[in-house]
Amino acid sequence: MKYKGDDTIFWDVSKDELKNGYIKEGETYTCVICKESFLEGRIYEKAGLLYDAERSMKEHIKEKHESMLTYVLNMSCANTGITQAQQKVLQLIAQGLSDKEVASSLGVADSTIRNHKYKLREKEKQARVFLVMMELLSEKSQKEISRLEGSVLHDAHSSATMVDDRYNITDKEIESIRKNYFDDKGGLKSIPAREKKKLVVLREIVKNFTPDKQYEEKELNRILKRIYEDNAAIRRALIEYGFMDRTNDGTLYWVKE
Repeated sequence: MKYKGDDTIFWDVSKDELKNGYIKEGETYTCVICKESFLEGRIYEKAGLLYDAERSMKEHIKEKHESMLTYVLNMSCANTGITQAQQKVLQLIAQGLSDKEVASSLGVADSTIRNHKYKLREKEKQARVFLVMMELLSEKSQKEISRLEGSVLHDAHSSATMVDDRYNITDKEIESIRKNYFDDKGGLKSIPAREKKKLVVLREIVKNFTPDKQYEEKELNRILKRIYEDNAAIRRALIEYGFMDRTNDGTLYWVKE
């Protein structure tokens, strides 16, 4: 069973749910990365072993995503708020390397790693205060920061290669773009010139593909051709904006998580 909501599930969960990698709504456990779901009360078989729903979800995260730490450490720096250098330091620390080993691996001085750690510690403290501030603000005003008068701000997809004002868009604007650029059968009338509109269009198009499935280029093109005549342009844009990924030789494509 697949979760039917949009990509915002990743950004809407609590800190503990994000650390776990899944949410529980009613009797359903749903992965916050790929939306794969398991129903409580059912038994799932894997490699000859039987698991309940929650254990199946934990096994799913290990098999498909390795771990939540691995996933977030490999997210775009635009989404994590750290620099590429800091990201690399954290990735090496997560592998169990000592400070000296990290410095050696990156070809920098030991003092550089110390400086990175100092800045990351400061960022951690700031992030903690910021989260508390936003939670208190939400409680006092009874209104989340994403809510405007009569509309809601949408989040960028979790695999976005960049996060900037192009993603500053409301649910009403998204619905208007859908109506203007897609016909009743889901066909794309034209590719928007404006980046903000193009991102909405691409987000809609990628819904035609099944997460956790690899597509050969021929099959990908066939699906895209049904949506828009210039399937090559759409294919390039899906890769460029981080909606899909592919092998180096371009033979296999998949939805980027």
